[in-house]
Formats: sequence, structure tokens, C-alpha cells
Amino acid sequence: MSESARTLGRYRILGELGRGAMGVVYKAEDPMLSRTVAIKTINMVADPQERAEYEKRFYQEAKAAGGLSHPNVVMIYDIGHAGDVVYMAMEYVEGTEFRDLLLRGRPELGAAIDIAAQVAEGLAYAHARGVVHRDVKPANIMVPRDGPAKIMDFGIARMRASDVKTQTGMLLGSPKYMAPEQLLGGTVDQRCDIFALGVVLYEALVGAPPFSGSDITQIMYQIVHATPPPPSAVSRRVPPMLDLIVAKTLAKDPAARYQDARELAADLRACRAALTEAAPDDDEETITLPPACTSPAAADTAPTLRLDAAQGVTSAAPQRVEPGLRLRISRRFDSQEATRRLASMTGAGAATGGFAKTMKLDLVAAGADRASTSPSAVDRAIDPAAARPPTRARERWILVASVTIAALIALAIALG
Repeated sequence: MSESARTLGRYRILGELGRGAMGVVYKAEDPMLSRTVAIKTINMVADPQERAEYEKRFYQEAKAAGGLSHPNVVMIYDIGHAGDVVYMAMEYVEGTEFRDLLLRGRPELGAAIDIAAQVAEGLAYAHARGVVHRDVKPANIMVPRDGPAKIMDFGIARMRASDVKTQTGMLLGSPKYMAPEQLLGGTVDQRCDIFALGVVLYEALVGAPPFSGSDITQIMYQIVHATPPPPSAVSRRVPPMLDLIVAKTLAKDPAARYQDARELAADLRACRAALTEAAPDDDEETITLPPACTSPAAADTAPTLRLDAAQGVTSAAPQRVEPGLRLRISRRFDSQEATRRLASMTGAGAATGGFAKTMKLDLVAAGADRASTSPSAVDRAIDPAAARPPTRARERWILVASVTIAALIALAIALG
């Protein structure tokens, strides 16, 4: 670049946007078309072998991204060479990197879902044209002021038919967002991008990455072997339905993941449409993103969500547990079997038969599973000997055993 004229090829440099390990990104003006562009450069003054590898990767980016034209992908306009610098002119996006937004705090729940869905749609478009990004991360997602989120920097993208090969043992990408098979040197395809987007989504939902460690080795071990807790277990604002979507994107086995980013985008859109934008908890910081990054489709829908295996996303009435309210008995709880087991543990045996029958009827009235409380099932639990008039000692023993069993059953019901 000419320092006196501050030009690069035909482009007039307006300022610096950022620096990376491979070069500098400038804001520039294209005088021929009267438009503002971003210029990505690579300084080629380096070791000859390293320079050759970087240059191949740079031109590969132009080949991979130059043919992509999608609202959620940064467009490439031009490529050139000036002295020891090669450069690429691309769409200039006025906005903020998603990485910087996450550093300020978590985005609103609906906005986080919308951004993930928009990135998934951009990736689906690229994947359909044979391009795998290989480095999806918050720093490569731009959140514009007046438009949808865009995936950028296909600098290490690999065409499936590319002539540029990754050196043995060389990792291209950010380890914290890489899929297990990518870390282990396996086949890299569109499912690696889906895994990486799942990591980004998890981080946006709960405010922390799913895999962490004090060094790269620990992070890599976590990615390959550890299963992170569901987002709803970390943040109260996340509906359980998102747990299922995140779990599918972060599956260790590529075959268990979403196979197509369009499928992921569709599930995120369905979740967003079914989600009522709730006020954030007082103890959880959120940030507001530009309106263009959010979808108005989910304004007034059901407040609680359920993902039905047969019918997909459905809504359900709220089922909040308030302090002091009586919990419903779990349908999995078999009071007759529990009574018999507790009776055997206390030694009451057949003497508790009458109590078991009474308790079973009480549970039926309270809403327990009627399928397990048929008269025959209750009758079988009663020993005929229990009908004989008890002695005083037996009465006291039955009373103690009954109170003990009742307390244990009440505890089991509450935990059920």
C-alpha cells in the first residue's frame, strides 16, 4: 500500500478496521463504483514456505466466498495484488462483531435465537454450493445496525474439490468451536459448521461456552469427551425445547447431529415463533440488539413450550411450581408397590394392608395414575389376616408403622 497516497490498488484507504495474525482489514472507498468496501490484506513478507501456504489459503477464500450471494453471507467483490500485499475487497458491513456483543453481556433470548437461525441459513446456502466455513465463531459473525446477521471470513474455508490441502497435524480454526472429528483429524464437512454454531448458540444463551479449560489441551479433551449441562439447567430463562436443539447440534457423533443447516434453521425459527419474549430475570444481564436482527414473529404466543416427538413444536399452558402449592403425583409413582416395599423395610408386613388400600384410594382421588390402582391390584396387596381385630400392642405398632410409611410416601410423592 502506498503510504503517501493511502491507496491499495484502485481503492482509497479510509481507516483501519482490525488486525489479525494474517493481515489487516481496512475500510476503503471504491472510486469506480462510489461505494464503501472492506479490504482484507495479507502481508506476504514472510518465510517463503509459509508465504506460499498463506497465499494459497487467501486465494482459496476468494474462490470459495466469491461465488456466494446471500443476505446472511458477506459478499466478495474483488481480489488483487500490490507489492508484497494481496488483498480482497468485500462488502462493508456497518455493525458489531457478535464476539464484542457477547463480551458486553448476553443478548435477549429471542435475538440470540434469531442470530443463530440467520447464520444457519447463510451456512446452508454455502454448504449447498460446496463450501464449508471451518471457522464459525462469534468473531466471524457480524451483527449489522440495519440488517440481518452475516457470516464472514471464509479465510480457511475449504472447497470440497479444493487443490489446497491442510498439512498433516495442522489445525485450521478456533479449537473452542471445533467439532470432535475436526480436532481428531477426521472428515470435515458441513456438520462441523453445525457443531460450531451450536457452541456459539450455547454461549449466547447462557453467557458461557459449553467447553472450557485452562489451556487448549483441556478444551480439546472437553469437546471430545464431555457433555455440557443443558442450557436450561444453567440459565432459568432458556426453555427446555432449546435444550433439544442444542443437544442435537453438539452431538459427538456427526451422524447424530443435524445433517443440514436448513433443518437447524427451521427448528430455531419454530422455537422462536412459539416463544413469548419474557422479561429477563433481575439477576441476569442481557443486552438489546438491533431490531433487524430480531424477528417479530414470536410476539404473543404460549409462554411454556414442549417438543413432541411425533408432532414437533407445540405449546402448553404454564406449569410453574409455586411455594406452598401441592405437587401433582407423578404418573410413574406406584403407591401400592411403594407401600409394600416400605412395609417390608419396617417389618410391618401384612399388618399394613388396610393402610395400603386406604392410601391407594387417597392417591387416586388426588390424581395419580388410575391404570395402576385397579381393585384387583389393591386387593392383592391386602393380606386377609389384616382384617382380624388387632390387639393394643398391634394397634400401637400399626400406628407407628403407618405414620412412618405415610411420611416416606409423602417424601416420595414430593420428589416424584
